[in-house]
Amino acid sequence: SIRMSSNPNQIVEHIVLFKAKPEADAEAMITNLNSLSSLDSVLHLSAGPVSRCRSQLTFTHMLHSRYASKSDLNSYSVHPSHVDVVNNYVKPVVQDLMAVDWVADDLSGSPVISSGSVLRVSLLKLKEGVSEGEKDEVFGVVRGIRDKFASIEQLSVGENFSPGRAKGFSVCSIAVLNGVNELEKLDSEQDLAKEEKNKVREFLDSVLVLDYTVAPS
Repeated sequence: SIRMSSNPNQIVEHIVLFKAKPEADAEAMITNLNSLSSLDSVLHLSAGPVSRCRSQLTFTHMLHSRYASKSDLNSYSVHPSHVDVVNNYVKPVVQDLMAVDWVADDLSGSPVISSGSVLRVSLLKLKEGVSEGEKDEVFGVVRGIRDKFASIEQLSVGENFSPGRAKGFSVCSIAVLNGVNELEKLDSEQDLAKEEKNKVREFLDSVLVLDYTVAPS
């Protein structure tokens, strides 16, 4: 809609999760991915190791970046520097990866996330046959998390629009926390979190949750 395209708080989120080969040195991959933050179309970009991954899918590293529009994300994807990093530094060391993209249309605060912040990324895979109404219910619970947990500084929620590499995950969110203390506070409120999840558990096939600390650029 016209309203959405003129919304200054709308950004496009891009997350790539990597599983590095056990014997691989992923440092060059991370250094080169982080160098892409200088590309014109990128509002924010950070890559590094995952501190915790709760899922059967054991990812070791993550890239998170933000763009003002889908066309800016596309410009980044096809940029020769990006293609070069993927071919020379990512493909040789990675044995598995997945990626999701979504539009966060009511983001409060800056799109740039300061170093030292912790991201809790939650990706949900809906069961086959879940209705639109049930999907809306899931999004309602995910969006409501911000009001329930005071330690969350910024919450970005949306539906993945790039199914090709998403392994079936479609409901995406990032909770931005100011640091590890806030993450511990969030974890101490597990009972409340469980209560929220139980409201929609019957609609979920699987859940992937991981934590990531934004390193100094």
